[in-house]
Amino acid sequence: MYSIEEQIRQAMAEGKFAGLPGKGQPLHLDENPFADPDWRLAFHVLSSSGFTLPWIENRQEILAEMQAVRLRLSRAWEGVMASQAAGRSAQDIRKIWNDAQQRFRQQAADLNQRIFSYNLQAPSHQLQILPLDIEAEFQGVQQPVSPHQGANE
Repeated sequence: MYSIEEQIRQAMAEGKFAGLPGKGQPLHLDENPFADPDWRLAFHVLSSSGFTLPWIENRQEILAEMQAVRLRLSRAWEGVMASQAAGRSAQDIRKIWNDAQQRFRQQAADLNQRIFSYNLQAPSHQLQILPLDIEAEFQGVQQPVSPHQGANE
């Protein structure tokens, strides 16, 4: 039995997808097929006017901020590693990392408060955002990534 991927590759090799209508054209996904039918008109009017629902905009801002604070933490850890490689004293390195951790804890606490407020507004539990687990974030940034890790994640 062939896997789906193998069946698709075989069909492509046999030219079964050649000449399909719209080939090479962008997909037009103007409507969300998963949106509640009762809300479709409202979504269409808002999006065609350049607006979105407040909770959607809030979600996008929170996710962007999560990415930003994680990036700042990762860069701080890279700075610690660079300081260690440069031969700075253990005391200096501890201070640099402690300061970075303090900043991250404050940023994560503020962000987790925003996440909590957002989750109260989200129309479905499936749209809620998990708060940052501060200690797990510290552990994650300090663990070296192996070349094979992340390939299947």
